[in-house]
Amino acid sequence: MTSKTDVQGDSSTPRQQALHISNLAFRWDQTQPPLSYPDITLNAGEHLFLRGPSGSGKSTLLSLLGGLIVPDAGTLTLLGTELAGLTSGQRDRFRADHMGVIFQQFNLVPYLTTLDNVMLPCRLSRKRRAQALPTPAKEAESLLTELGIPESHWHRRVTGLSVGQQQRVAAARALTGAPELILADEPTSALDSDNRDRFIELLLGLAAEKRSSVVFVSHDQGLAKRFDHQIALETIQ
Repeated sequence: MTSKTDVQGDSSTPRQQALHISNLAFRWDQTQPPLSYPDITLNAGEHLFLRGPSGSGKSTLLSLLGGLIVPDAGTLTLLGTELAGLTSGQRDRFRADHMGVIFQQFNLVPYLTTLDNVMLPCRLSRKRRAQALPTPAKEAESLLTELGIPESHWHRRVTGLSVGQQQRVAAARALTGAPELILADEPTSALDSDNRDRFIELLLGLAAEKRSSVVFVSHDQGLAKRFDHQIALETIQ
């Protein structure tokens, strides 16, 4: 895989870093060439758009950022913490405390209500619970209201919601408790252009309110202009 950075950040004023990647490489199969990534520095509150075709390593990079796997080479530092220096359990705790994740298939808990799904990070992380203001329930209700989920749906199981509604619930869950970093893996792939644009506007607007950085993976180049930075990954020929 080769890669190129299309937009560079303004480094004139030092700021707190959300993430820093240097000489990062990962190999799923020892018989194949490693996936290698460009050096990336993303400051707190900034948003990165990551694009590339299938096989270019987009989802692998999200797995590395989420601490689900560790790199074979290079360094990956999130919020000042080098993830490779943590145990698997410590990486799980770090992810629960500091990251919100929006999966392509949403991964909502089917037997929980809409409201309980949104509050789930606060049940898993004491830090997120303390940051959910004024209370986890009130913050969840506020997020659902801002994302256009009517109160009549809050106490329904999420399986009774439309795909678009489930997507917004997944975004609310990722944002609850003000995590410093949001990872989004092609969450708009099933949406038409109008709903896609509306979702991006809501996501980035709410992330700005929470002062969260966003790493957003998509193959849709039309979304890139909404982000502070963008990186293109290319599959090795």
